[in-house]
Amino acid sequence: MAKAISNVFKKPTTDQFQFSDAEFEAIGVQIKEKADKIFGKSLAIRELDAGSDNSTEIELNNLSTPYYDVERFGISFVASPRHADVLIVTGAITRNMEIAAKKTYEAMPAPKFVVAVGDEACGCGILNDSYAVLGGADKIFHVDLKILGNPPSPREILKGIRALMYTIEKQSIR
Repeated sequence: MAKAISNVFKKPTTDQFQFSDAEFEAIGVQIKEKADKIFGKSLAIRELDAGSDNSTEIELNNLSTPYYDVERFGISFVASPRHADVLIVTGAITRNMEIAAKKTYEAMPAPKFVVAVGDEACGCGILNDSYAVLGGADKIFHVDLKILGNPPSPREILKGIRALMYTIEKQSIR
């Protein structure tokens, strides 16, 4: 009984939870500004699972949850490569996915940018020496950026997208 009463009067643990992350917000605002300058619109991303364990996809999906809500920064995940500015590849490229991955890339409008997300897609995962795996995304694509991690956190993915924006901006200035 005393424990139940003490629970009523003690400070709830949820009071310490922060609903905003200042660093995440700042990164998102920077991406929105860069995407508006570079593409003249929002940034459309097509995700391609080339043979992963789905841990990276879960983190990418987290970006669309109400907590992160990257659409407020002008980032949207699109269903068709024909609408995409950036192709995010997750997982090692398996031999069975090689043709489909190439077709996805070819369907994208120019300019095309490829980001490898996760250790497998970057070519340093545990599956890359398997008989059924070609290797990382760089085996069949020109990869503009690699985001390491198994899996990388949503914050690391967003930092990588910001780095891609800066790289694209530098290339367009030249």
